[in-house]
Amino acid sequence: MGDRTRRDEDFLEFVQARRDRLFRTAFLLCGDRAWAEDIVQTALAKLYPRWERVQRLDSVDAYVRRTVVNAHLDDVRRAWRRDRSLPEGHDVAAGSPGLSVEDADELWTALRALPPGQRRVVVLRHYWGLSVEETAADLGISVGTVKSQTSFALARLRGLLEPQPIRGN
Repeated sequence: MGDRTRRDEDFLEFVQARRDRLFRTAFLLCGDRAWAEDIVQTALAKLYPRWERVQRLDSVDAYVRRTVVNAHLDDVRRAWRRDRSLPEGHDVAAGSPGLSVEDADELWTALRALPPGQRRVVVLRHYWGLSVEETAADLGISVGTVKSQTSFALARLRGLLEPQPIRGN
C-alpha cells in the first residue's frame, strides 16, 4: 500500500468518525444546515493537503475545530453572507436531542442573539466541553477574553431564557 493510499484512508477514517460533530459545531455557529455543510467542506478541503503534518500534532481535534471556526469566520466576513437569515420552515430541533421543539427553538433563538464571538466561546466551552485554555488556543484569543466572553454570553442567555414574571395590573 502506497503512502498516499494510507494517508487517504487515515483521512477518510478521521472524517467518518468526526464529521457529525464538526457539522453540529458549524451549525451552532451559523444556524443554517446548508451553510454548516459548506463550512465543514471548506474546513476539510483545507485540512486534506495538510493531513500528513496535522495527524502528527498532539491534538488533531483541536486543529480541526479551529479550522471549522476559521472557515465560519471567513464566511461571516464575506459581505454576501452577512445578512443571511434562517430559511422559512427551518427545523432547529432536528439536531437537538433531548429538547422539545419549543425548547430547541427558544435555545437557538437565544444563541443567535449572541454576538458571534460570544457564540463561538459558548459552542467551544459548552458544546465541545473545552477548558478556558483550550478555547483560547482554538480561537487565538487570551484566556481573559474567553472568561469575559463566556460570562457575558451566559448572563445574556440567562436573561433571554429565564421565564419572565407575569406583572399584575
